[in-house]
Amino acid sequence: MEFGGPIGCALIIVFSHIIPYYLWYCVEYCGSNVTAPSLQMVEHLLKVAQPTLKGTSIYLGFISFEAILASFIPGFISYGLPLKHQGNKKLQYNCNAIQSWYITLAVALVLHFTGLFRITELIDNYAPILTCAILFADFVSVATYIITIANNRQYMMSGNLLYDFFMGAALNPRIGSLDIKMFSEARISWIWLFLFTCSAASKQYDVIGYVSMPMIFLITAQGLYTNAIMKGEEAIVSTWDIFHEKYGWMLCYWNLAGVPFVYCIQAFYLAKKSEPVHHSSTMMVFMFSLLFIAYYIWDTSQSQRNFFRQKLEGTWKPRYTFPQLPGCVIENPKYLNTKAGSKLLIDGWWGIVRKPHYSADIVMALLWGVCCGYQHAIPYFYFCFFFVMIMHRANRDISRCSKKYGSDWDTYRQHVPYLFIPYIF
Repeated sequence: MEFGGPIGCALIIVFSHIIPYYLWYCVEYCGSNVTAPSLQMVEHLLKVAQPTLKGTSIYLGFISFEAILASFIPGFISYGLPLKHQGNKKLQYNCNAIQSWYITLAVALVLHFTGLFRITELIDNYAPILTCAILFADFVSVATYIITIANNRQYMMSGNLLYDFFMGAALNPRIGSLDIKMFSEARISWIWLFLFTCSAASKQYDVIGYVSMPMIFLITAQGLYTNAIMKGEEAIVSTWDIFHEKYGWMLCYWNLAGVPFVYCIQAFYLAKKSEPVHHSSTMMVFMFSLLFIAYYIWDTSQSQRNFFRQKLEGTWKPRYTFPQLPGCVIENPKYLNTKAGSKLLIDGWWGIVRKPHYSADIVMALLWGVCCGYQHAIPYFYFCFFFVMIMHRANRDISRCSKKYGSDWDTYRQHVPYLFIPYIF
């Protein structure tokens, strides 16, 4: 069992519900200072963060709108990796996230500038929307688990109810052609996050009359990240989350509620600052330069690995979305054959370190905090959380691969000895 077994899973569930409220409360009412939890805090949350009709309408309206786009907009057809428990079946995915992303942005702009729905409504109704998101995520996770068990479609169960609920019973739950896990991971979490950041920027403009450079940096960073996920949706179908990780409470909650509301805390922080954060021109140039370098490594390394897998399975097809960076596809890549039947890529970024995308991701996460300055610790929560999560995930992957590949894994580590940073780590 992972994550400390049932006890560890229970603690993660409890604290995952507390964290977004705590971060919001500290920024909103405590001047972004880290504050000891108190009864007064709980009483205030019960009063202010109750779900409202407006907050519920905003959240469920967004979910419904994205679900309609995902279900009916024609897209790029891609196929997942073969699922052994389903006779090596390859699931079909209608990858239209990039179209949905652009349509969502266009609709948001029209609604905002016509005054029909100003995007500042998101940050103004932050707490009620957060509560609705948490309740919805919990409902979906419970419903998915019960329906999967009732239809006898559970997969890789441990026998412990709490642990199985946390990890999930279904691998790829679907409503018609809509893959719920893919939808919540590649659409809801990141588009929602970007819209909240834009809401914070608009709020800052209303209050001080301009959008600060740190806020522009954050919009750029999160815009690049979100766009990369949308444009590379066909590559996501071959990732660990989709072909192996089950859709339990962990993935459901963090994609539908955790990611958008915890990861947007930097934007919320910048919008609530009475005196905007400023950096020198030299510092801003350095931050943007480092961001673009890290993004390039992250984007191209993800593409290299996932397109390599798809080429091996014969499911890869070229797709032209913006931006298509040079180095996304490795021609005639070097790889290591294994007794398990898999091939391990040892070329491109993957011939330099074993986790190039994690290294770049960590750098970008740190920059999200640095752009907020150094006065408070709250903006760095995401970096700390993300760093721990990435390390845990890397160890999970190392343990799994060591068992799967045996001596071939040792050979692979000789070819690519460094995990994150060449010659250092």
